[in-house]
Amino acid sequence: MRRYPSPHTVSFSFGPGPISTAMKALIAANVALFILTELTGGRVLQSWLGLMPAAAITQLRIWQPATYMFLHAGLFHLLFNMLALWMFGTELERIWGTGYFLKFYFVTGIGAGILTVLFSLLPFSVSQQVYASDVIGASGAIYGLLLAYALYFPDRPIYMYLVFPIPAKYFVMIMGALALYLSVSGSNGGIANATHLGGLLVAYLFLKSARMNPLGELKYRYLRWRINRVRKKFDVYSGGRADDWDRRIH
Repeated sequence: MRRYPSPHTVSFSFGPGPISTAMKALIAANVALFILTELTGGRVLQSWLGLMPAAAITQLRIWQPATYMFLHAGLFHLLFNMLALWMFGTELERIWGTGYFLKFYFVTGIGAGILTVLFSLLPFSVSQQVYASDVIGASGAIYGLLLAYALYFPDRPIYMYLVFPIPAKYFVMIMGALALYLSVSGSNGGIANATHLGGLLVAYLFLKSARMNPLGELKYRYLRWRINRVRKKFDVYSGGRADDWDRRIH
């Protein structure tokens, strides 16, 4: 006999839902390298895998703009980034699909690393600090996910400092302005925030270019036409694409 839940039953949920396979792989890779870094003392591994603009340029360590994303400076740094990856990335992966999500994650993370290296070559004092520093952490890609999340869910509240609810679109504006200020302020915070700002910029350009691709637009319109025919026949909702920011989600 089928049982129905009691109308008085109260259930609670936290976060965007279960962790997907791609999310598990990214988190596992970050945790594994964090443990390895702690066990080996961190200096050798960080010098090779962390993003050091001076070494990346003079010693041609061209892998560093990709590998720096998997290293973290401490437990809280790791926990914060992985929590943000889960909170913002899960729904985006659900909308985009795993392939596009991973492409976006690595393009924004690596792009933020490359922009950090280019920023370090500018003739400013803060740029010289970045040039001689070691940049680590997934924050560049995380900021890219945050921007995409705000484009899809602009009015959804994000709790700043876990207390103040702010609509996602304004939260991104605040974080972007803060990253811009700190990146040019000449303080030590400019080192990491230059990468944060790079993640926001690369994410915006990536999503913008997807909307301006004529061939992609033609393919998208054709697929939408095919899906709409199926929808009329079977009474289902049509899907969307990664840059279709204002569509309904079901």
